[in-house]
Amino acid sequence: MSNTPVIGVLALQGDVREHLIALAAADAVARPVRRPEELAEVDGLVIPGGESTTISKLAHLFGVMEPLRARVRDGMPVYGTCAGMIMLADKILDPRSGQETVGGIDMIVRRNAFGRQNESFEAALDVKGIPGDPVEGVFIRAPWVESVGAGTEVLAEHDGHIVAVRQGNALATSFHPELTGDHRVHSLFVDMVRAHRTPE
Repeated sequence: MSNTPVIGVLALQGDVREHLIALAAADAVARPVRRPEELAEVDGLVIPGGESTTISKLAHLFGVMEPLRARVRDGMPVYGTCAGMIMLADKILDPRSGQETVGGIDMIVRRNAFGRQNESFEAALDVKGIPGDPVEGVFIRAPWVESVGAGTEVLAEHDGHIVAVRQGNALATSFHPELTGDHRVHSLFVDMVRAHRTPE
C-alpha cells in the first residue's frame, strides 16, 4: 500500500484551497470533503478557518456532523485551524445560540479572543514538534485556549495564551499556517496521519 495518506479538507466554508495546496506540498493526497461518503474515503481531515457557527450549521445541513464526530471519536486524525480549533473544542466559552462542536480535544476555547477582523496580526511562534526557525502565525479574529485537560499537550503560546494544542490524533492551532507558504505544521499533521494508518 502506498504510504501517501489521503487527507480531506472540510469544504463547507473558509480557506479550503490554501489547505489543499499546503497538504499537497506536505506529500499528502488532498481532496475537499463535503458529504459523508467523501469523509469515509479519507485517512484524516483538516477543518479550516471561517466562521465556526456557519461551519457547524452547514455540517448538519450536509449530513456530515454526526459521521465526523464518530470518526474523531474512533481516532481519525483531525487538524483544526482558527474556526476549526473551535470546532474541535469540547467546550466553548460564550457559544452562540445553537452552536455545536465536533469535539475531540479536552479544552475550553474563547471565540474571537484576539479581537475582530481589523485586529488581525502575525507573530513568530515556537511550536513544539516543529524544528528549525519559529513558525509565522497569522491570526485572523483568532480564538485562544482558556484551559486544557490533563491529556492535552500545549504546543505553542502567544502573550501568555495557548494557541496550539494536541490531544492524541487531534491537532489545533489558533493561527493559519496555510497562508504563509511554510508547510511544516501541515507536515506534522501528515506525519500524524501516516503514523495512524495501519498497514493492510
